[in-house]
Amino acid sequence: MIAPPVRPPVRLAVLGAGGRGADAYGRWVRAHPDRARIVAVAEPDHARLGALAGTTAARYPDWRDLVADLGRLRPDAVVVALPDALHVAAAAAVADAGLPLLLEKPAAPTLTGLTELAGVVRRTDARIAVGHVLRFAPFWRAVRALVEAGTLGDLATIEVRENIGFWHFAHSFVRGSWRSAAESSPMVLAKTCHDLDLIRWLAGAAPRTVSSEGSLLHFRPENAPDGAPARCTDGCPAAADCPFYAPRYYLDALRDVTDHPVTMLGADLSPAGRLAALRRGPYGRCVYHCDNDVADHQQTLLRFGSGLTATLTASAFTAENTRHLAITGTRGQLHGHMESGEIRVDLFSPSGRLPDVLLGPDTPPDVELVASGTDGPLGHATHTLVARPIRDTRPETGPDAGPAGRSRHAGGDDGLMDAFCRAVVDGTVGSGELSFATALDSHLMAFAAEESRAGAGVVDFGPWTATALDPAGRGSQ
Repeated sequence: MIAPPVRPPVRLAVLGAGGRGADAYGRWVRAHPDRARIVAVAEPDHARLGALAGTTAARYPDWRDLVADLGRLRPDAVVVALPDALHVAAAAAVADAGLPLLLEKPAAPTLTGLTELAGVVRRTDARIAVGHVLRFAPFWRAVRALVEAGTLGDLATIEVRENIGFWHFAHSFVRGSWRSAAESSPMVLAKTCHDLDLIRWLAGAAPRTVSSEGSLLHFRPENAPDGAPARCTDGCPAAADCPFYAPRYYLDALRDVTDHPVTMLGADLSPAGRLAALRRGPYGRCVYHCDNDVADHQQTLLRFGSGLTATLTASAFTAENTRHLAITGTRGQLHGHMESGEIRVDLFSPSGRLPDVLLGPDTPPDVELVASGTDGPLGHATHTLVARPIRDTRPETGPDAGPAGRSRHAGGDDGLMDAFCRAVVDGTVGSGELSFATALDSHLMAFAAEESRAGAGVVDFGPWTATALDPAGRGSQ
């Protein structure tokens, strides 16, 4: 048997060393030095730049300087993990340089930007993979296998519940970078384009109509406790009672955490350093006295040509930070919980069975059938699967090292980076699930949902699909 050739690690340039560039994608690279290495980093924050670049990668304070130097650096691909507002310009510049790229979601924060980016793809035949990481999580791949095999019959309903977690929403969407639709994007895009992408993936088609309701219900000045100051550290009289009291989160609950989200505070993660950051930085602000405007709860209804309907519920006011899933079909029902990985399948037909892809010798190693029975109300078959993300046990090193074995996005971050690096080697970035087209509909669905929430009512989705194909159409608005 001839051994396959040994390939050198994929050379990556990374634009942006924040929560995604460093703590997600960069972390995978550090854990897999045989698969990839970072040759250049662009990041305006000096501490973050040094932490990700280390001693070997070239450093640039501005992403434009790195892109201008791509010819000399000669990376195999580029990871774009800049603030949302910079995604289109950076992706266009990398595409013009002829390199494949992984573009963090959302691909564009506005409909105009999305149309512009679609034009870049047509003009340059750009090889862009968008960071819809959940498609690569074992849990969602198992669900997809069940749906694709017809195990549940014709789909009738899909319900996805995006439990944002009260603490996570306060961090990212009230105090943090995604608090403002104008500065980043609407919450339905910034947070739930993952979920819309999954619904589109499972449905196998774009929806016919989109409608959505929601608002900024709670994180408003009029809901502030009496006497609440501008910052939690300024002697708030409601500190003992407030669920969103910043020191309780960053100093107490996360005292042993040294990666995301704590790294967003700054370089000094000692107790004193964290407290100083809360006293002067954005994450110590009272949640009722911030400049936030994105919705804190939203429900979206999608109707498909087959008769399938899908609902997406997103809320800041949840005790979990995960997703729940329910699918009903003409031959079966599925309930899933992403964090635990558990998937329960009820098969209504006496002859119903799980597909071979989840039972045979080629069953993915991270999916396990843990229980089967006939405990349905009419004695129908039931099965419980658990999709466990493969956790890397190799510890990381460096000042921002996270705990060994931690899985992010149920293994989706690791799965996407694995798939992207393989595609770079194989020359297949821009096709299949790593094509720009796979992300287009979900982004358009988000923009349609936001227009509906703003008062448009039920939105006909057909013209929105044409947006990406006709820059003179709706995308010019």
